[in-house]
Amino acid sequence: MSNFKRVIGQIDAIQRLKALVKENRVPHAILFCGEKGVGKMALAMDFACYLLSEGMQKGNTILNADAHIEAMLRKWEHPDLHFTYPTIKDASMGAEHQPISSDYIKEWRNMILQGSYFTIQQWMDHMKATNQQAIITGAEADELTRKLSLKSSQGGFKVSIIWLPERMNQTSANKMLKLLEEPPLGTIFLLVSEEPDQILETIRSRTQRIDIKRIDDVTIEHSLIEQRGIDKDMARRIAHLANGSWLKALETINTDNENKEFLKQFQVLMRLAYLRNLKELKTWSDNISMYGREKQRRMLYYFMQQIRENFMYNFSQPELIYLTMEEENFAKNFSRFINEANIIEINELLELAYRDIRQNANAKIVFYDLALKMILLILKK
Repeated sequence: MSNFKRVIGQIDAIQRLKALVKENRVPHAILFCGEKGVGKMALAMDFACYLLSEGMQKGNTILNADAHIEAMLRKWEHPDLHFTYPTIKDASMGAEHQPISSDYIKEWRNMILQGSYFTIQQWMDHMKATNQQAIITGAEADELTRKLSLKSSQGGFKVSIIWLPERMNQTSANKMLKLLEEPPLGTIFLLVSEEPDQILETIRSRTQRIDIKRIDDVTIEHSLIEQRGIDKDMARRIAHLANGSWLKALETINTDNENKEFLKQFQVLMRLAYLRNLKELKTWSDNISMYGREKQRRMLYYFMQQIRENFMYNFSQPELIYLTMEEENFAKNFSRFINEANIIEINELLELAYRDIRQNANAKIVFYDLALKMILLILKK
């Protein structure tokens, strides 16, 4: 369980992590950063196993993990491994109760036993979330502090994996900062972030940052063939479309993925903006406002990707384009509307909407404003 077999590629990062252990230079806090699907969480989880088994040191000798430790790690039930992740407030919880990770430990273990590559949407589905935004609460920071104050049950490291620390609320972030400033003896914090700029700078400054690169196409291709039984030609195409993300590769295999819905909404928005159909744009924005905020954010992120890909489509260089067949069919006619005169402003407009939704702005206002401004930008040359 400690040989990084769950990780797709990332040989350089694995060797770097092993060297930190071998040279007894493991920092008390590591921040794994990178795009979605590159394997940040898989690396953190396997590194935790390495620290709790083969990484346990006595002098300069690495001890072999016994079968009992390996069994606990296989089930993600090692008592010195602690997971912190965003949660939602369930309707059954009392008014004063702040949700913490242990409230959803069964759902969490069910998910991670299926694999180390997953999205926030998959996690939201496991929690049976509706319109809530998942956050890490102040109560979670208190609970983690309590757990880490206890002695290691196995006499080695205590490892705390914090998934998506950018989702800590202000109270939680301040308490986590104190915990990182005065870490309990023998504790290693592994923070896994997709938006590190959203984390308090004072927290970032107390971690050693490791930026995880995109997975190369050949590695994804081989993994698709070996793990998913995809034929070579299809695996090569999927690997290119994945653009360095194992999650994107898996999404491409899944024909029922959410991106098809987002593509439809992208097409509707752009067509109505081109036609300057204010009435239908209002209807569109009202419909989108009914999505949960997490889904709205994912949709806006998808829109930003499509704007970039449609701009690149104009250069007729297939190796630089990452579109599915359906997306490419739309781009054949639409891409000419995304050019040097408007791409920056359109991207900034989408980024602003993304930030507004993240900060709980009124969704109807945000999306109608987006739609109206898109009218002016889509015909800009």
